[in-house]
Amino acid sequence: VQLQASGGGLVQAGGSLRLSCAVSGRTGSSYTMGWFRQALGKEREFVAGIRWTSGSTNYADAVKGRFTISRDNAKNEVLLQLNSLKPEDTANYYCALATTGNIIPAVAERYRYWGQGTQVTVSS
Repeated sequence: VQLQASGGGLVQAGGSLRLSCAVSGRTGSSYTMGWFRQALGKEREFVAGIRWTSGSTNYADAVKGRFTISRDNAKNEVLLQLNSLKPEDTANYYCALATTGNIIPAVAERYRYWGQGTQVTVSS
């Protein structure tokens, strides 16, 4: 399984970005895609996750109402729309894949495959 993240950049506070993660390889039929982020000097934290088959989602409290995770089955991509960005959203954002059952894990250890990070920088 290979994951390729893209879409990061520099944006002013209040602005928007859309991240995408292309998924390739043998994923199986039941898996979860997640987005995590890691700010400088901090631990990696869960941002959002989506069950690929059902489309059910889960979000960290810090991003609820501002970020939206979705998937494009035709393109085999998972998307993360970031709105109303704040300086504290600045981090390297990673997409990841977990071969789990009917849950959306919020801990990094449950995700087996990881893409490279894409940097999001929000200026004040």
